[in-house]
Amino acid sequence: MRTPYVLLLSVLLLLLAPAPRAGAAENGEWAVYPAAARPGSRPYFFLTADPGSTLTDRVTVANKTAAPLTFRLYGADAYNTDRDGGFAVRTQRERQTGAGAWITPERTRITVPPRSAVTVRYTLTVPTDADPGDHPGALVALDERISPGGRGAVAFGVQRAVAARLYLKVSGPTVPALGVEDVTVDQDRPLVPGTGPSSALVSYTLHNRGNVTLNPKVALRAEGLFGRTLLARDLARVPSELLPRQRIRLTERWTGSPQLDWGDITLTATAKDVRETGTVSFLALPWLAAATLLAGAAAGAFGLRIRRHRAARGEPSAHVRT
Repeated sequence: MRTPYVLLLSVLLLLLAPAPRAGAAENGEWAVYPAAARPGSRPYFFLTADPGSTLTDRVTVANKTAAPLTFRLYGADAYNTDRDGGFAVRTQRERQTGAGAWITPERTRITVPPRSAVTVRYTLTVPTDADPGDHPGALVALDERISPGGRGAVAFGVQRAVAARLYLKVSGPTVPALGVEDVTVDQDRPLVPGTGPSSALVSYTLHNRGNVTLNPKVALRAEGLFGRTLLARDLARVPSELLPRQRIRLTERWTGSPQLDWGDITLTATAKDVRETGTVSFLALPWLAAATLLAGAAAGAFGLRIRRHRAARGEPSAHVRT
């Protein structure tokens, strides 16, 4: 019996250069970077163009192994991942709608000799109706080899890719806009206060509603009854680059959240020329104790009503003279 074979098309795009000053993107076997007179002087493509214009540039693919490697070259749109908001790019089979659709390599298939590099020219044609602002993308070198990645009844294969980031800015008005949306809080408390630890999971959506890339900062502040500050923290798990029109769902764990309180949690997101907030209210109440107290109060009220009713029925209807 033949084992079914599935090709995972969610390619591993190893963009190992997280900051503009970082080096070329590579995975130890090959690297992809903008062609330059001095190696390493252009870690990324930074391009500016008018709508309707065409740019030309060159990308270099370097093979660091002792055997020849064959790659597919293509342009791809960039996006923020759902998991942590990291920079990622579309696979070759996905539909490209931005910079990835405007990039045309001079050669889409190249073979790079061992310990050598090949440079390929490409054109980037901006549509006349392109929206102004940032259009991030990448030049991707996809390894044609398929590596086995699983065992059992269904095996799967993995293709690897490395991409050089491309930051394209189309001329025109820029509108930075940011939203903090759908803030929720999920509390985990012991049934009886003081008998165990408590925590709360704050979830929110960070939404870049503008047309420029933002570098957001988010601060969390929790206030209890009478405006008491319970928590004030700058959040670390925030993407360093939030791309235009992208939204990501993020969470923050609040360890030691109150077990008996009532207040608000406010998230404040800031970036250049932008400041937005989102708020959610919380009620920390020991429901078991509250239910017991409520049941006791209800039972007491019911008992008092019964006693009053019996007392009213026991009153004499007439007075007897002696």
